[in-house]
Amino acid sequence: MRQISCAIVDDEQPARDLLENFVAKVPSMRLLGKFKSPMSMLDLIHEQRIDLIFLDIQMPDIKGTDFLRTVKRVPPVIFTTAYADYALEGFNLDVVDYLVKPFSFERYLQAVNKASTIISSSRQTTSCDQILNVQADHRLYRLATADILYIESMREYVAYHMVDGSRLMALQSMKGLEDTLPNDFIRVHRSFIINASHMSYLEGNSIVIRSKRIPIGASYREMVMTQFGAKT
Repeated sequence: MRQISCAIVDDEQPARDLLENFVAKVPSMRLLGKFKSPMSMLDLIHEQRIDLIFLDIQMPDIKGTDFLRTVKRVPPVIFTTAYADYALEGFNLDVVDYLVKPFSFERYLQAVNKASTIISSSRQTTSCDQILNVQADHRLYRLATADILYIESMREYVAYHMVDGSRLMALQSMKGLEDTLPNDFIRVHRSFIINASHMSYLEGNSIVIRSKRIPIGASYREMVMTQFGAKT
């Protein structure tokens, strides 16, 4: 199974450290970052695909519950809080689980296993057989995602590079597009999303797809190397 990437959001350092220790004990988990507030995590959400967030509720700048209401397309969330009276609110926000501090590693593992089942099911339903509807050249194209080699940002446009050698230009944003793609598609650079199933090899700071050498951005390198099991 592919690793589950996660982030920790808690304004208290001991709570962040405890969760980091728990995450490190589970080989299938990969920590992308620890944050004092939800707002400081926004850049990570926009730049990388996070599978799971451990989110405190009572924080100085914005409550975890309010954050979930104001941000679109948030990944699955496990609440970690000292307050048991938010459980119903958490249920209404469709969070995966609700951990009341202090919680044990066993209780943490129970929540992670529940999240793993949900994430695995989601990945299966977004397989590379997906069809994308793309508006370009005053036409609506239906693209099989399996036929896309990689996607390139070109200012306000994106270019779909296809297996047959063709290229389709569409007026779209990379971030908006990234959220709709199957999990075989990986953001490796601010300007490139690749279809990993078509990757020929990884060499240095580049990924080669057929004859095209695609750069790996500095902020994406660690995630990409972990994704493909390569040494950094």
